[in-house]
Amino acid sequence: MSRFKKFVMHGNLVEIAVAFVMAAAFGLVVKAFVDIIMSLIGKIGGQPDFNSIKPGGVPLGAFITALVAFIVLAAVVYFFVVKPYEFAKERYGAAQQETPPADVALLTEIRDLLVRREGL
Repeated sequence: MSRFKKFVMHGNLVEIAVAFVMAAAFGLVVKAFVDIIMSLIGKIGGQPDFNSIKPGGVPLGAFITALVAFIVLAAVVYFFVVKPYEFAKERYGAAQQETPPADVALLTEIRDLLVRREGL
């Protein structure tokens, strides 16, 4: 029983659970925003529903509608989430100089010594 408790209380599991719940809620927000943009597209060029397009009897319209919705969704996520996050991360993030771990630094030093030794 103690192993189960340790597994459940492990930090990564809790973080993943919180991330999953937040992602589900965030997905609803993004979907609502995409619906707004699709409605605006509909007001400009008519209803953004291509389901009635069936060239040669092949229901191609549903695919086109899903593709347009996906492109709008990708644009919304990129321009309203990814870009602002990257900007905030660059502006407010602590400027950390990346130093390699001690074992990597030691291996790099050994490699450099071997290269110098072979060059002599």
